[in-house]
Amino acid sequence: MRTDLYQGHDYYMMDEMLTEEHKLIRETARAWVKKEVSPIIEEAAEKCIFPQHLLPGLGEIGAFGPYIPEEYGGPGLDQISYGLIMQELERCDSGLRSTASVQSSLVMYPIWRYGSEEQKLKFLPKLATGEMMGCFGLTEPDHGSNPSGMTTHFKEDGDDIILNGAKMWISNAPFADVAVVWAKSEAGRITGVLVERGMEGFTTPTMHGKWSLRASDTGELIFDNVRVPKTNILPGRDGLGAPLSCLDSARYGIAWGAIGAALDCYDTALRYAKERIQFDRPIGQFQLQQKKLAEMITEITKAQLLTLRLGQMRDAGTATSAQISMAKRNNVDMALTIARDARQMLGGMGITGEYPIMRHMMNLESVVTYEGTHDIHLLITGLDVTGLNAFV
Repeated sequence: MRTDLYQGHDYYMMDEMLTEEHKLIRETARAWVKKEVSPIIEEAAEKCIFPQHLLPGLGEIGAFGPYIPEEYGGPGLDQISYGLIMQELERCDSGLRSTASVQSSLVMYPIWRYGSEEQKLKFLPKLATGEMMGCFGLTEPDHGSNPSGMTTHFKEDGDDIILNGAKMWISNAPFADVAVVWAKSEAGRITGVLVERGMEGFTTPTMHGKWSLRASDTGELIFDNVRVPKTNILPGRDGLGAPLSCLDSARYGIAWGAIGAALDCYDTALRYAKERIQFDRPIGQFQLQQKKLAEMITEITKAQLLTLRLGQMRDAGTATSAQISMAKRNNVDMALTIARDARQMLGGMGITGEYPIMRHMMNLESVVTYEGTHDIHLLITGLDVTGLNAFV
């Protein structure tokens, strides 16, 4: 069992820009991860098992809906606090962060922003503690980067709607108690619907054969004439902008989380470079290894600055979707590059479960694809700076 020796890296002294509460929140999350998750994460990933016993602990450290107001059971924290928690979770494993960010940004966020008061009081307090878990249904087998083409739909039937269709690549689906599902009404409007486990015709088969996010549960959502009360429709907003606003929140959390994965790879490579002896000296003394380490901490520092500023803008309500896309794309790409360089520094040991790097690398191959692919985010930035739409 690997001992988690991570302490953090802050080359530009950004802690001076954090409040004491921010640092306490980060240290609380880090201590919990070290005690509860680090000792078991390699085995969980190897066996492709999600450790569901961690869910109450995630609730206790405020990882579920950190920014949800206290009146609905959340901690009522700011956006930087949310980011710091996501960073600490993904520093351990992207799948762990995925579980928390789906619950926070893709389930609790839309209920908070677009749900009725009754829906908020029914779902949010239990989602905040982990007593109830949720998932988010947008991606379909034939519609990923083009969610507007979705075919999942519903028709009205008295006080209910009848829902049909399918969603794919859904984190938390196999054990979720409620799914925030985006489907087209008879008028063709994309609408949020809360589908609860136990509704007849609603199934959530697990997806198998993953080489990435192996310590996270991924599944499908199948709707076969599912009867859902109209009271489960999110009344606050419809149209594609509604699910995309949820993705903004999720992408923001990913931007922080990817820094965590990069920090863990850098920390592992730095320790190894100081300890591994070749040609009668530590390999960290060789120029090529120092080049890799110097480039790693430089890129991490740039990402930290980018994301901290984004958090400030999120708290001020001024961050744009395009700015969030830039941070998500940049930080995940940065983390993947660092994981690959760190793996090389460890040589053959880098592919073993004795070190976390290969697991991070495989996980990040999913992170670079979901919540908007690397290429899609580049086009979002391109549209923003040119005003010319490459999507049509």
